[in-house]
Amino acid sequence: MALKLGKVYGRHCSLLHGIVCLEGKKGKKRGAMVRFAGIDNELQKILDANMDEARARRRARDAFKHIQLNIDHILFKTPADGLKIKESYEVNSRGLEIFTKSWLPGTSSPRAVVCYCHGYGDTCTFYFEGIARKLASSGYAVFAMDYPGFGLSEGLHCYIPSFDRLVDDVMEHFSKVKEDPAICNLPSFLFGQSMGGAVTLKLHLKQPNAWNGAILVAPMCKIADDMLPPMLVKQFLIGVANVLPTKKLVPQKDLAEAAFRDSKKREMTSYNVIAYKDKPRLKTALEMLRTTQEIEQRLEEVSLPLLILHGGADIVTDPSVSKALYEKARSSDKKFKLYKDSYHSLLEGEPDEAIIQVFNDIVSWLDEHSKETNA
Repeated sequence: MALKLGKVYGRHCSLLHGIVCLEGKKGKKRGAMVRFAGIDNELQKILDANMDEARARRRARDAFKHIQLNIDHILFKTPADGLKIKESYEVNSRGLEIFTKSWLPGTSSPRAVVCYCHGYGDTCTFYFEGIARKLASSGYAVFAMDYPGFGLSEGLHCYIPSFDRLVDDVMEHFSKVKEDPAICNLPSFLFGQSMGGAVTLKLHLKQPNAWNGAILVAPMCKIADDMLPPMLVKQFLIGVANVLPTKKLVPQKDLAEAAFRDSKKREMTSYNVIAYKDKPRLKTALEMLRTTQEIEQRLEEVSLPLLILHGGADIVTDPSVSKALYEKARSSDKKFKLYKDSYHSLLEGEPDEAIIQVFNDIVSWLDEHSKETNA
């Protein structure tokens, strides 16, 4: 039986890169004050806790995951039976405890390796769970991690003091993954969504010959102009960021309608209980802006096989820059598909038939490129 969303306090939602923030009717911040039907006060207290530190996020996810995986969303209808699924915490070279997860086919050898980079404020433990199951059921070994400060990984929630350092952390983990003798000879692909698209491109620019291709879904090559504050406000925030880098002061606009086209699926974002739900931190926002400006200037350096997918109605990340990436990249093997009526969250927020089409496009591209590489 599908779970029903309980009472939500406030109906106005602000959104950055697919992550919903709930606010009161007069615009007053209400944080994560979401009430779900059928849960006890103790669980609600865990969900209402301050999520700045990883311990609180891990506690919330552990207490709520059985509910998450039973919501009525197409992503969670792919069975996990027979798949080899593993979760672990690993301490990286900077001494940070990083959450990692993998999904492998259960009865056959994988055809290739897919390493996933998640979006802003997100985690690899909610929506991506369904995406990974689909890919693993199609024969792929899928690996993911939560960036430092995101999801279940150690660090101040959604704080990016250096985007380059974040990319180095991701590169360290995936390089270690690919050293496994069981998969080291398989073709390997990057898969980045939204901000994860920027992470993917930065990884490629740091390791130009390390990957056999990349899938970019609504990549953050440029933040849409409507998402940016006015120039005077931006200059003020840059100055304040030098003194108060972790403060949650960056204004954001109401873009929930633009990210999730399907209204029922839009409501389900509330179940992503460890997603970041506050205003962006100053340093985080500036690092993201700086990174997109750098990527936009380096599109011609991109040289690996590409599958670029973007919604034509996306006003969170700019689809015109995805088209520019397709046109300017040096890659001889590249494909760009624009889904005319789709919004930002192509795999989470569209009608079921649209999500199935995007999945089919991704798996077909992986099948083709895995065959070519193995041959």
